[in-house]
Amino acid sequence: MASEPGPAPEVHGPRPGRARDRRGRGPRGVMSLPGPLSPRGAPAHRNPREAFDDLVAEVLTRLDHHFAREPDHVEVVVEEAPLLPPGWDEPVPRSIVNTAPGGFRIVIYRLPVVGRSRTAADLEEMVWTVLLTRLGEVWHHDPEDLDPRL
Repeated sequence: MASEPGPAPEVHGPRPGRARDRRGRGPRGVMSLPGPLSPRGAPAHRNPREAFDDLVAEVLTRLDHHFAREPDHVEVVVEEAPLLPPGWDEPVPRSIVNTAPGGFRIVIYRLPVVGRSRTAADLEEMVWTVLLTRLGEVWHHDPEDLDPRL
């Protein structure tokens, strides 16, 4: 007597929808930890400061050829937020340019830039815009002339 096949087993996977993000700290758990398929771990284990620093470094790497051609030395620094005087009623600046020994220093403020971005694509575009605008000021070029993406 042949047995009849039973119902096909159900395949269960992750729940549909977004992954859980408790208290706004980003993904946690086995998906972000190192494992056999991602020995160094997924990028989710980076903290927001490291991710922002990596984004700024990536943009600066794409702009390396301009740094080699321009005579003025430019240092780019990332800080959390500017120290504003009491009674400040203007929008918080995203960046500033200071003179430094032998050139200029561009300071990008992470929290104002991140706070004005809704998505990762917005954040990347804003970092590009801030850096190109400030470098254009220092080197007296139109920011569009410096942009390698065009």
